Amino acid sequence: MTATSTDDILKSAYALLDSAVLSYKGEPTGTAAALDDRVAAPNYEECFVRDFVPSALVFLCDGKPEIVRNFLKMVVSLRHQQPVMEGHERALGLMPASFRVPGEQDKEGTPTADFGELAIGRVAPVDSAMWWVILLRSYVLVTGDVALAHSEEFQESMRFTLDLYLKESFETSPAMLVPDASFMIDRRMGVYGHPLEIQALLYGMLSTAQELLLPTPENERLLSNSKKRMQTLRSYVRIYYWLDSQRLNEIHRFRSEEFGEDAANHLNIYPETIPPWMDGWLPPNSGYLVGNLGVGRMDFRLFSFGNLLAIMFGLTTDKQAEKIMNLYDARWSELVGEMPLKIVYPALDGDKWRYTTGSDPKNVPWSYHNGGSWPCLIWAFVGAAVRTGRHDLARKVMAQSMEKLCNDQWPEYYDGKNGSLIGRRSNLKQTWSASAVILGHQFLEDPDALAVFESINF
Repeated sequence: MTATSTDDILKSAYALLDSAVLSYKGEPTGTAAALDDRVAAPNYEECFVRDFVPSALVFLCDGKPEIVRNFLKMVVSLRHQQPVMEGHERALGLMPASFRVPGEQDKEGTPTADFGELAIGRVAPVDSAMWWVILLRSYVLVTGDVALAHSEEFQESMRFTLDLYLKESFETSPAMLVPDASFMIDRRMGVYGHPLEIQALLYGMLSTAQELLLPTPENERLLSNSKKRMQTLRSYVRIYYWLDSQRLNEIHRFRSEEFGEDAANHLNIYPETIPPWMDGWLPPNSGYLVGNLGVGRMDFRLFSFGNLLAIMFGLTTDKQAEKIMNLYDARWSELVGEMPLKIVYPALDGDKWRYTTGSDPKNVPWSYHNGGSWPCLIWAFVGAAVRTGRHDLARKVMAQSMEKLCNDQWPEYYDGKNGSLIGRRSNLKQTWSASAVILGHQFLEDPDALAVFESINF
């Protein structure tokens, strides 16, 4: 650091995080998404479940678990607010995307939740309940407050969630089928199907349930099914989502229209779908998990969060984790750039962009979710790097981003192939940008801090 010291940067990040804390009846219960008063984005005053995760982990590391406990209880209490369309039944395992607490002057007001009915595209949040279960485990791990997880209300909530997420459908793979825009990629981006991030979160949630769900007769079926599903999902992702130069050569020579048990091309992937940019792009001893997989379809784009979470949850093998970090090292300028971290690579452009995103003006090439750079991913990158022994990459990503983020007032995302431009429609004072830096610093400097997000392996 030159112009601004690390201590000053962390002080600025903490100031933003502390200012973002939301309270209900005098008790801290979450954090607002952003504090930028220059833009009209009223929903950023709310606490988003996925956005709160890095903030919650910071609070746990800092010995302030009460806000996390209140958040966990708040999310459970809001389940009943879920609207139900005619002809449908209430999915009790679904949890809200966000919630709003009444202002300090509103003594009679109650918190209100959004289950996607107010969101752009009106898509239900598939990832919220997964994050809730995973965060519950982090809270219990740090505090030892297993009584909260074992309470009737929380056991019921986990049971409802597992019932929903393990429900039988017409699927013939262990991967979970979801619509577009149902997780962090919350706009149309061609991620409908079996996106990697959801599979990583599903694996993390199922792993967590093995620890938190009591082995009672009513839980026995769920525990058994979740363990089997977790194991089959792990094998499936490690085999079919994995891509390195050897696997790419195999796909390049795939025969299609195969039938029967001996088929090598199980999903009937056509070699012609391999994009031109893949030719020569994978350096030796590197690889990654592809972004999506389905019948006749392999999305070769690299989605950073899914790959990093897969490493942290133990969904990858140790060798695969090592190769993923080798890829980031070798392709640093493309995948990390000036401001970490590309949420997806490469960006869609031309007709591909128009057809895939619906000509979304916010998702133009190299912006927002279409190849934009998101500082909130720093914590996951540092965690994955430390987990794989690549402390050099963890320090590199922190060194090149901390001062600029602070000086730029903690933007939500950056634009451009190199991530050098503050996002045109990016909020400043974005809470999870600041908390990601704090958490990344803690993961790197305190070996014990990573325990709050320790991978679970069965």
